Order: sequence, then C-alpha cells, then structure tokens
Amino acid sequence: MRETSARLLRLLSLLQTRRDWSGAELAARLSITTRTVRRDVDKLRDLGYPVDATVGVGGGYRLGAGAEMPPLLLDDEEVVAVAFALQAGANDSVTGIGEAATRALVKLRQVMPSRLRHRLAALEVEVVDRRPAASAVDAGLLSAVAAVCHDHQRLRFDYRTHDGEFARREVEPYRLVRSRLRWYLVAWDVGREDWRTFRVDRMEPKIPTGPRFTPRELPPGGAAEFVARGIRRSAAQVRARVLLHAPFDEITPKVDDDWGSVELVDDASCAVVLDGRSLESIAGWLRAFDVDFTVLYPPELRGACRALAERHTQLAARYERA
Repeated sequence: MRETSARLLRLLSLLQTRRDWSGAELAARLSITTRTVRRDVDKLRDLGYPVDATVGVGGGYRLGAGAEMPPLLLDDEEVVAVAFALQAGANDSVTGIGEAATRALVKLRQVMPSRLRHRLAALEVEVVDRRPAASAVDAGLLSAVAAVCHDHQRLRFDYRTHDGEFARREVEPYRLVRSRLRWYLVAWDVGREDWRTFRVDRMEPKIPTGPRFTPRELPPGGAAEFVARGIRRSAAQVRARVLLHAPFDEITPKVDDDWGSVELVDDASCAVVLDGRSLESIAGWLRAFDVDFTVLYPPELRGACRALAERHTQLAARYERA
C-alpha cells in the first residue's frame, strides 16, 4: 500500500511538471505498465484530482483545471533551491517582500523532511543589511504592471525623464524585463506609435487602467533582446575595434555581451569590439585584459591608451619616491 501511495504522489508530481504526458512516457518514468498508469490515474480522479485523458495517436494525460488545488510537490533539489532563495533574502531590485519571504521560509521548514532541514542548515547564510538599489521597485508596483501585461489592458502613467521632469504616457504593455538591478517595461507607445522601453522605477501608474487591446507581434528577438539593444545603444557613445594578441578562448569569458563581442582571428589572437561612454573608459578595459594589443580603430584610442599608461607611470614614480 505504501508503495502504491508513493507511486501516486510521483505520478501527480510528473503531471504537474509538464502539460501533456503520453501513457508510455509515464509508464517509463514510473517503471510500471501503461495499464497500471490507467489504474493510477483513476485513483487520482477518485481522490478529487482532475486528470484529463485524450485517446488515439498522440493521446495521453494532463492535469486539468478543477475546484481544488493539488498539493505542490517538489523533489529534494527543488525544495532546497526554493528554501535557499528565500533564506538569501529579497533581491536588491525589489522591495516589500522581505517579511513575506521570511514567513514562507518558516512554513517551508515546518514541512521539510529532516534530511532536507540538515542540508539547508549547512547552507546557512547571513545577509549584510544595505539599502536597496536606487532603481529598486516595490513588489506591489511590479505585480500591478505584470497584471495589465497579462490582461492586455492599456496603461497610463506619469514617467520621470532623465532631467527629473514628468510626462504622461499611454501604452499597450507587453512584458517586464529585468536587467541586473533594473526593471523595464516593453510596451507599444500609443502616442508615438512605436515600441519603447520604460524603467519601472520611474513610473507612477494611474488607475483605472485603460481598455483592452489586441496584442501585436513583439520586436525581432523578443522583449529581452529589445531591452538589451536599448541598453547597448544608451551606453555605446563610442565604439572601438582592437586586436588582442591572445587566444579566443582566453578572452571570451572576460567580455560581457552588454558592452562587447569577440571574434576569432587565428589560434593566437582575436578581435574585440567594445562599446563605451568614452575612449578613456575603453582604454581602461583594455588594461584589464592584461595582454598585448593593437588598436584597429579609432586611431584616437591610441592616444587615450598612451595617456593612461603615462598616468600609471607617474603614479608608480610618485609611490617609489614616497
């Protein structure tokens, strides 16, 4: 009986992880026959879990919608991952969820098997208190914006620009995107008739929301890529191409996609394209690679590199005299 009950829980867990399962797939995962799968599905139905079945080629099972919520079943690794994330504290980019995370962790600990409580205790961490990032967003605001994205409702808000002024905007909201410690909304700007990204920490939504809209096709690459391109454009006031006298595999891990790219030249060298706010900042990044290099363009970067080298030489000489 205990073996059957454990198998039913395992079956329920599998049905929660994927929308559709064939009888053969479930049988293979549970090491039973398809006939036993059918019997176990019937037992789940008797217990009140709505399991839908389809017949014919490609038929199978799925967990249907019902009045009762099935229990949340997590395997050992999933339990530890959730608990550790709660224990580590709220992300610096979101405020207003610290107390809720603590309450959830207490409840999770209460139902944990002892073997998992011991594993979590071994991962005990302390978080240094610090102020949230300047761009942190309240969890309630994120939830409200996410809701209008899901419901396809127009959103009106006052938006704080770079110079501190506020402007009223009306958009068709589509996706929330997080990049490091900042949250962005990808939306179709009704007034400008074009796609735009908005920093959520600069938004003050107005209630009630607007009418529903018919979703448009997102820009090429999707919402995340659209935001990434915008970030790169804002940061790329200058661009440089430099030949690094080092293997491609050595340099690639050091280059972030947000500000650069690496191209293979030969076994002993590669070329990097770097975007930055100034040639001086790019010169500083080149120093961090700690390899010989040749500036391909712009030629003005060579002067910035020489100026940086002279500055470090002066500092070294001053230190030696001290």
